[in-house]
Amino acid sequence: MTKIAVLGLGAMGSRMAANLIKAGHSVTVWNRSPAAAEALVAAGAKHASTPKDAASDADIVMAMVRDDKASRQVWLNDDTGALAGMAPGTIAIESSTLTAGWIRELGESAAERAISLLEAPVSGTTPQAEAAQLVYLVGGEAETLVRVESVLKAMGSSIQHVGPLGTGALTKLTTNTLLGIQVTVLGELIGMLQHSGADVARILDAVSATPVWSTVASRITASMLADNFTPQFPIELIEKDFGYTVLAAGSDGAAPTITAARSVFTAAIERGYAKENMTAVVKLFARQQN
Repeated sequence: MTKIAVLGLGAMGSRMAANLIKAGHSVTVWNRSPAAAEALVAAGAKHASTPKDAASDADIVMAMVRDDKASRQVWLNDDTGALAGMAPGTIAIESSTLTAGWIRELGESAAERAISLLEAPVSGTTPQAEAAQLVYLVGGEAETLVRVESVLKAMGSSIQHVGPLGTGALTKLTTNTLLGIQVTVLGELIGMLQHSGADVARILDAVSATPVWSTVASRITASMLADNFTPQFPIELIEKDFGYTVLAAGSDGAAPTITAARSVFTAAIERGYAKENMTAVVKLFARQQN
């Protein structure tokens, strides 16, 4: 039985922690809003008041938070940060979607304390997290991955080791950006087809029989056509990821297509759709044609 601390109990982190409990691990949880821990405590987890307290008796400390700023606060806060509570020889796992630069900086801070850092961002949304079917995009030392592989397998179905620290972040940003561009273009195409008076579902069904169609496109269009925008991957989060991708590219001009797609998500946020699923961007195009 491994002692694991889980920091951040949002839609993904809470489900990941639940699967660790089901796998028989000893789990301690922390969240900025303590109420989020209640169901996990009822399932057998311990609750800690700070990341440092959660990490103090852990073999592995895992974080799943919103962005670089939140990650820095969770790990490096002078008074409550998790690294300050971790013992030498333990392992930190950062599963948030972050910048490669911050991951490398965090790795240096961990190494100074003789702590091994593995970045393990995931591909998948809440259904995959609940079913322990996440795909892990891992950056870090291979020997560290070997030590935590069984823990990751309690939450995911595939582990892809992509290189040293920072490459996991870049792989995750590449994945999310490719996903988001499909979301924006499919929303625009549905608007175009509606504006043209076409049978949208019939045309998309025909396109799905061609090689250009992706597996995820079927889920995207099903959500859009059903007006089902229950949040699995909210617009505000994918817009954040696009910002990190443009930052990695160096400038807006170095990534014009990505920048244009980001502007669609930004427009959706300005219209009040920030908390809705990313597919709600279709409302910028399709509904105005009705």
